[in-house]
Amino acid sequence: MGRTKDELLARLEELKIDFKRYDHPVVLTVEEQAKHVGSFGGALTKNLLLKDKKHRLYIVSALADTKVDMKILSQRLGLGKGGVRMAPEENLRQVLQVPLGCVTPFALFNESASAVSLLLDQGFKSKQSCYFHPLTNDVTIALSSNNLDKFLLSIGKQPAYVDLEASPVVGKDNPPDLADLVPSGALCSSEESVENPTPKDAPQVNVPKQKTCLPEVKAKPKVQNKGAESSESKVPTNNGANVEIFASDVLEVIFPLFLSETSKKLNIKQEELTQILKLDDFKRRAAPDLESATNMFKNMAYSAGFHAGFDTMLKSGLGGMPSRK
Repeated sequence: MGRTKDELLARLEELKIDFKRYDHPVVLTVEEQAKHVGSFGGALTKNLLLKDKKHRLYIVSALADTKVDMKILSQRLGLGKGGVRMAPEENLRQVLQVPLGCVTPFALFNESASAVSLLLDQGFKSKQSCYFHPLTNDVTIALSSNNLDKFLLSIGKQPAYVDLEASPVVGKDNPPDLADLVPSGALCSSEESVENPTPKDAPQVNVPKQKTCLPEVKAKPKVQNKGAESSESKVPTNNGANVEIFASDVLEVIFPLFLSETSKKLNIKQEELTQILKLDDFKRRAAPDLESATNMFKNMAYSAGFHAGFDTMLKSGLGGMPSRK
C-alpha cells in the first residue's frame, strides 16, 4: 500500500519545508485545478508518466504551458523517435501507487517508485512557487523549486532540471544529451508483487519461463480481404481498458481496409503495395500517437464520468442513497 497524503505532508514539515496547502474538490485536469488555485500566484504544472520499450518509467514534470514533444524527448534519451509513450494505468496504480490524475514528483515518495526516472522543467527555477498534488488530487500544495529539491534529496533522488522545449541535434557526433537519465533495468509485470519481491535466497522452483514485464499480447491472424465491400468490420473488444491493446486492435482493423481500397484504386497487387508503403514500419510509427490520443480520451471519459456521477448524487440527495445495515 502506498504512502498517504498525511504521511507526505508530515515529512515536508519534518524537513522544515515551507509550503502552502489548498483543499478543493477532486480534479483530474490542469484546467479544473486552475479554477480552484489559479488565482493564488503559483505556477500550474502538468505531469506525465511515460514508459519506454523496456518498460522503464519516467515522470516528466513541467510547467502547464511547456510544450513537450515526446518524439524529440525520446531521441534525447537515446531511445529513438518512438521510444517513449504514455504508460498504462496499471503502472500508475502498481508502481507509483497513486490514483489517476495524481502523477507528480511526490509519487516517488513510495518505495515502489524508486527506479522511476524524473525529468523536471528548468522553468520551475524561474517561478516563486509551483503547484503539485500531494499523492491525492483533492489537495494542491505550492512550494519553491529549492524546497522541492530538498524533498527529492531526502529520498535519495537527485533533481534533474531539463529544457524540455529544446531540440538538439542527435547523431554520431552529438550523443543524446539526456541519456544519463534513462533508468537501468525493467519493471516487473502486474503478476509480480512490487512491495514483496522474492528474496535472493528463496528456493528455486522449476516453472515454465514467462516474460516478466507486461502480459503478452498474442498477434491476431491477418484478415484476408478480397474487397472492402465483402470484408467484415471487427470492433475491438478491449473497449480501451488497455490502451496498448486497443491501439493494436484499431490498427489491425484499419490497415487491411486501407490496403484493399488503395490497391484497387491504384491497380496494384496488395503484396506489392505492402512492400512499397512499408506498412509494418508505418504501424510502428502510428502506434505511439494513437496510444497517446486514446489515453487522453480515456482520461477525459474518467473525468466526465466522475462529474456525471457526482451531479446525479447531488440531485438525488443523500436521502436517495441506500442505508447500510
